[in-house]
Amino acid sequence: MNAPKAHPFAARRAGMQPARPRAALPAGLRIRLMEAADLASYKLLRDMNLAKHPEAFTSDAETELRRPPETYLARVAGAADGGWPFTLTAWQGDQLCGAISCERDERAKVRHIGHVVGMIVHESVRGRGIGLALAEGCVTLARGRQGIEMLTLSVTSGNTAAIRLYERVGFVRYGLLEHALRVGERYHDKELMVLRLEPEDSPS
Repeated sequence: MNAPKAHPFAARRAGMQPARPRAALPAGLRIRLMEAADLASYKLLRDMNLAKHPEAFTSDAETELRRPPETYLARVAGAADGGWPFTLTAWQGDQLCGAISCERDERAKVRHIGHVVGMIVHESVRGRGIGLALAEGCVTLARGRQGIEMLTLSVTSGNTAAIRLYERVGFVRYGLLEHALRVGERYHDKELMVLRLEPEDSPS
């Protein structure tokens, strides 16, 4: 008789896996928390990506284009004091080239779960490890926030590069949401992924 199939993150639940080693940052890259002064640059980068890759985002470009930069201030709130949500940004010189956000529902029963959203990397610098640096930084910050036990995210099926990136950070697939997005007349499925967090000094 076949043995029962293990849950995708059963080993993490048991504390069997140590934290993964972080990749070296690309030369000249700075990763830092987003500040209010960054909102105009953030909106410009976000609008550009929404327009060029509508299948990768739940938000639509037309609606978001009408929003002023200040409406994204909520993604800054809580960052300085270890609260929620927070957004990490990637900079080459004074050029914003990437961002990733993490948020959580404050309701008592689900506030142990963080949600990774809004990964953006400027197309001119893709393939240089910026997305990986942002994802690793996001996981590290989330791990340091009190009470967070796991992170979730969704990624469009067929986006192999993004799926592999999240797998490198430690996310595993736990489900598929079919027809999650409809762009025009075409439907796109979403891969659902989870990372069970362990402390930085977890035993091997």
